Amino acid sequence: MEEQLSEVLDNLLGMLLLEGSYEIEEKGEGFFVSIETKDAGRLIGARGESLEGLQLVVNQIMSRKPGEGEFKRAVLDVEGWRKQKEEELKAMAKDLAKQVLESGKQLELEPMSSWQRRVVHMVIQETDGVFSESTGEDRDRHIVIKPG
Repeated sequence: MEEQLSEVLDNLLGMLLLEGSYEIEEKGEGFFVSIETKDAGRLIGARGESLEGLQLVVNQIMSRKPGEGEFKRAVLDVEGWRKQKEEELKAMAKDLAKQVLESGKQLELEPMSSWQRRVVHMVIQETDGVFSESTGEDRDRHIVIKPG
């Protein structure tokens, strides 16, 4: 399955005319792909939208490929952007949870992608006295952190 993923990445990155390299690491239920390129900005896109789209395409292709075993999801990162963003989201979620605890008032966050909301929800879930829920639809989907 790792060879198939490598083939898909080679083809897609080639079609995008991107020079660089990548490493694939099998982690539990899926693969983590770390991409190094001089053209990182183009591959990441505004607020990570291009990277999210590329990840979706890779996973769609991989889910349709015949292979041994069941499908394993691939998570893509470019130049450590995703990892850095996760750390920023975790720190922000902790700060916002503290604000909600101190004020007793709910906070609405800006819309964000599903993986970003998941990171925030996980941090809030670990914090006593607050809870979170996603509201809105499509691009307007966002998190509300409430005292509880």
